[in-house]
Amino acid sequence: NNMVCNSLMQMVHGKGEKFIYLWGDDSVGKTHLLQATCHLAAEAKISAVYLPLEVFTATPITQQFNGLENVSLVCLDDIQVVAQNLPLEETLFHLFNRLMVKQNNLLITATKPPMQLDLSLAYLKSRLSGGVVYQLQGLNDKQKLLTLQLRARLRGLELDDIVGGFLLRRYSRSMVDLFMALDSLDKASLVEQRKLT
Repeated sequence: NNMVCNSLMQMVHGKGEKFIYLWGDDSVGKTHLLQATCHLAAEAKISAVYLPLEVFTATPITQQFNGLENVSLVCLDDIQVVAQNLPLEETLFHLFNRLMVKQNNLLITATKPPMQLDLSLAYLKSRLSGGVVYQLQGLNDKQKLLTLQLRARLRGLELDDIVGGFLLRRYSRSMVDLFMALDSLDKASLVEQRKLT
């Protein structure tokens, strides 16, 4: 996913694509990348907003999308959840157009490529297909171990290869689940005043 990360950094700094669409299975890091891109923008003093679209499916408050075209970077997470919700699809189509007119950046994630989304609006599907589309690849076991060890170090824990390997063999392969297991182990090690073994 190095090419994806480079493209997102270029986008934030105004040197890359204006619209990027990321897709992949659950827990490959789509939400993490959107939030990290927003943080990078904030560090560069660039306005950014992260919107998990799941929130808008229960009570579609489309007025909350008004004015977003004035934000330098808009990150929309899980666009597949708006499929067959015509008011939200239309709202996102118009937001897309307003952002492109203003030359601001749009970053979208989904679990499927644009043409496989079950959208009602063909012209929204067409717009989503018109940008740069990347499929995110999941981490292999070695990368997962390194990621767990980095996260543990950031928490002040030492996670050696044996303990990390144990987690990878005994827990779900999902990074979300592995991070939750690491959180539990962190709390337990604090209570027991012992290092992880």
